[in-house]
Parts: sequence; structure tokens; C-alpha cells
Amino acid sequence: MADHAATHDVTHAVHDPNIGNTGLDHRKMGMWAFLGSDCMFFGSLIGTYLAYKGKSISGPTPHDVFDIPLTSYSAALLLASSLTMVLALAALQDNRVKVAAGWLLATAAMGLHFVLNQVYEFWTFVHHHGLTLGTSLFGSTFFVLTGFHGAHVTGGVLWLLLLVSLAWRGKLDRRDYTKVEIAGLYWHFVDIVWIAIFTIIYLIP
Repeated sequence: MADHAATHDVTHAVHDPNIGNTGLDHRKMGMWAFLGSDCMFFGSLIGTYLAYKGKSISGPTPHDVFDIPLTSYSAALLLASSLTMVLALAALQDNRVKVAAGWLLATAAMGLHFVLNQVYEFWTFVHHHGLTLGTSLFGSTFFVLTGFHGAHVTGGVLWLLLLVSLAWRGKLDRRDYTKVEIAGLYWHFVDIVWIAIFTIIYLIP
């Protein structure tokens, strides 16, 4: 019986159009390739920020504008959202679709909260401190780096909400685990990138 089940799984894998000759899912490979290129992209932005750090000839400076408690709270939100993403995947693996949808919605909500915090931070920098893209090297490198990350989080939130919508309409179940897992890979990536940005930009003097 076990041999028959194993044979069935192998046959299913062979006929799965998403599984290549290597036995790996094309969709996962595509996501890993994208994340690899995104690592280089954010690495270049962080490198640019560090290269020009402290070279602005006019203020305000990071010390003048950063709100570390608010940004720490935002970092905690993203860390917590990684946990809820894991819980969503675990629930979907057990075919508890409604529970999975709830955890996905919680993940999206924390991501949206993070983005709104960032919008508030940008608004404060511009209107209270006079820091814009054109103010100084600090302003331009900071806004480009954190702005691109915020755009990535926003894209992730929309992706998660789409998955929630599919679950609520009965179009998502255990068979779609890989689709949600790929979204999870993306979400964990943006979380890790933020931890790097938060540490390098906000915490290191």
C-alpha cells in the first residue's frame, strides 16, 4: 500500500507542470531568483546610503529627525507578521482554510500598519523638519532606500489580501499550499531587509 502511494506521488510529480527536471518547483525557483536580485538591489541602496553617510553639508541630520521608538514599533510589527505568516501556512497545510485566511489577514493588517507608520514618518520629516529628497545627500539616500522597501511591503500586503479573498471565495485550499508558501518567502524577505535597514540606518550612529 505504501509502495503504491509513493508511486502515485512520483507520478503526480512527473505530471505536475510546475515541477522541472530537477524536481524543484519552477515557481519557487523563480521567486528565489527574484529575491536574489532584490538582495543585490537593496545591497546597492544600503551601500550608497553608507557611502554618503555624514557627508551632508546641510541639516537636518538623522539625529534630528529619527523617532526610534516609532521605528522600533514598526520593526516589531514586521517581526510579528512573520510569525502569523508561518501560522497561516501551518493552518493551510492542515486544510483549515478559514483559520489560514485569518492569519493571512492578520499578516496583511500588520504590514499595512507598518506602511502607515512609514507614511506618517515621511510626512513628519517633510513638514516638521524640512527634510525632502532634494534637501541633502542624507535625505535623498534615506527616502529612496526606505521608500523602495515600503513599496515592497505594500506589494506584499496586496498579495496577501488577494490570497485572503481567494480563501473567502472557496478558491484556496491545501492544494494551493505552494502559492501561499511563495508569498511567505517574499514576506519573510521584506521583513529581513527591514531588520537590516533598521539596524544599519537607525541604530548605528
